[in-house]
Amino acid sequence: MASGSSSSGGGGGSVATLWNDVNRAGQNGDFTRALKSINRILQVTKDDVTALHCKVVCLIQTGSFKEALNVIHSHTKVLTSDVIAFEKAYCEYRLNRIENAQKTIESASKQTDKLKELYGQVLYRLERYDECLAVYRDLIRNSQDDYEEERKTNLSAVVAALSTWEGVLSEDLGLQDFTYELCYNAACTLIGQGKLSEAMKKLQQAEELCRQSLSEDSDVTEEDIDAELAIIHGQMAYIMQHQGRTEEALQLYNQIIKLKPTDVGLLAVVANNTITINKDQNVFDSKKKVKLTNADGVEHKLSKKQIQAIEFNKALLAMYTNQADQCRKLSGGLQSQNPEHLLPVLIQAAQLFREKQHSKAIDLLQDFSEQYPAHAAEIKLTMAQLEIAQGKVSKACMILRSIKELEHMLGMVSALVTMYSHEEDIDSAIEVFTQAIQWYQEHQRSSPAHLSLIQEAANFKLKHGRKKEAISDLEQLWKQNPKDIHTLAQLISAYSLVDPEKAKVLSKHLPSSDSMSLKVDVDALENSAGATFVRKKAGKLAGENQQNEKGQGDVKKKKKKKKGKLPKNCDPKVTPDAERWLPMRERSYYRGRKKGKKKDQIGKGTQGATTAVAAELDASKTASSPPTSPRPGSAAAVTSSAAASTAASNVIPPRHQKPVGTGGTKKKQQQKKRKGGKGW
Repeated sequence: MASGSSSSGGGGGSVATLWNDVNRAGQNGDFTRALKSINRILQVTKDDVTALHCKVVCLIQTGSFKEALNVIHSHTKVLTSDVIAFEKAYCEYRLNRIENAQKTIESASKQTDKLKELYGQVLYRLERYDECLAVYRDLIRNSQDDYEEERKTNLSAVVAALSTWEGVLSEDLGLQDFTYELCYNAACTLIGQGKLSEAMKKLQQAEELCRQSLSEDSDVTEEDIDAELAIIHGQMAYIMQHQGRTEEALQLYNQIIKLKPTDVGLLAVVANNTITINKDQNVFDSKKKVKLTNADGVEHKLSKKQIQAIEFNKALLAMYTNQADQCRKLSGGLQSQNPEHLLPVLIQAAQLFREKQHSKAIDLLQDFSEQYPAHAAEIKLTMAQLEIAQGKVSKACMILRSIKELEHMLGMVSALVTMYSHEEDIDSAIEVFTQAIQWYQEHQRSSPAHLSLIQEAANFKLKHGRKKEAISDLEQLWKQNPKDIHTLAQLISAYSLVDPEKAKVLSKHLPSSDSMSLKVDVDALENSAGATFVRKKAGKLAGENQQNEKGQGDVKKKKKKKKGKLPKNCDPKVTPDAERWLPMRERSYYRGRKKGKKKDQIGKGTQGATTAVAAELDASKTASSPPTSPRPGSAAAVTSSAAASTAASNVIPPRHQKPVGTGGTKKKQQQKKRKGGKGW
């Protein structure tokens, strides 16, 4: 002990000098130099509490959180929780050991303001927003220092998280939007409430405040301002996407990605939102964007719901790119993490359906609905959709009718009636109407939905000839509104086939024709410029009056239709053939060609040669063959008109005669060759 005491005393001057160096370096912010001096002090006094505490602080300031924790853990007897609680919890928080940091803070005997500040951050990371809100409200109420603005910013962030992730609208805390951070958090709160237009205005205001505050600093460049505005622009793009302005949103997302911001959480969210816009299109771009969601540290920057959404989109992208094994792996992992979550099962069923394993997909959904009845309605709707996709409409109807909590909904009734009408099952469609009307009579009698259902049921029954069944619905509607003439007319029409006497009694309730007549000047209406229909008699009277007033000279003369010109060779005395417009083969007097006629006309010589040409060239047949046309001065030219008409009826008209000689044949052959030539 004596030697130790003398050594300590002998080195006292040097230790004091080292402490002066530590103090000077700490004031200058040179914590690396201070750490060297502290290490030299600890060589002299190993268990000096102050030196060990200073060493931990220096390591934290230089970002060496693991080394700082090692120092704390190796000197637990000296560095007790009361002395080092804040530093230990802070190191655990920065190393993303959030649960350990929570335990360290809660085990501290004295809760200082520093610990409370850190505890609020820890609760926020644990997504325990209600407790976090209480901590910050207590800090703002009971502390007075220069950090009030930061606390209000954190408080507004907690309010925004409650609104966005839990749908909780907290009370008005009186936070003013005098900084761009507060304005941004207020916009996020409005987004959580669904007030997108108001949120966009807040974001625009936040952008202006950010530019003003950063432009005052001469050291800040335009690139720094753009990097700071990236998160605001990302939220603007998100609003545009929800408003259906996908092109504008996509352009803004791509601008943010080009900036390459250091915030990996922002990059992951922007990339994920771009993938949701692409869906099953532009898959190559989505594959590139998905890499940004896999960056290191992303899981510590985002909330659990954000990470979950990104994982769902990865599974869907794998399905769209036909990576079946990858899709099953991702969706299976999501289901094991969240067994009650609906989306992983839906993704698995969609993948099976794409692989045409329809029965397996439906069985998977059926098992899940039985295991988790809370999601039975959504699962059964999906099952019905799959059945419809296979054309099994009747099965789909059975599944939909098994969803008891939705059977009275107007959308469900409409879908079922449409499907049953498609299957021509009118009785089942009427049964659906009846069950829905009974539910409304018991729970929401005479509500607009109830009356609308009755009206649609009556119209449906009348449309399909079920007038007797429609009478009760129409009577109920008429009792609700006795002034409804249309319903009364439908009721009288229905009773006219079932009970004519009742129809007569009801017809007395119809308004008289005098009360229904419209006080309109018919003549003025018909003579107006906008009249589209004028009776013929009225038109004639109007024309006569105009002739009397204006005179005959003013009336426009109607143009006479010109008579059509007759053909040159037409004989007006001969009755034209009634079947002249029909092709020869379709006329009643056509008997077809005689057998052997073709043989007589076409010879067996060279191509194009005919017997008609050979006959003309044969001198022996010239005398006996009849002339093709009458010669001048011959007896054939002086025949009577009756004989001429008889001969004309037996002669084939020139238009139907085939061209004689080889010239026409050659012309046709040339046209055929040109049509099928290789040059075209």
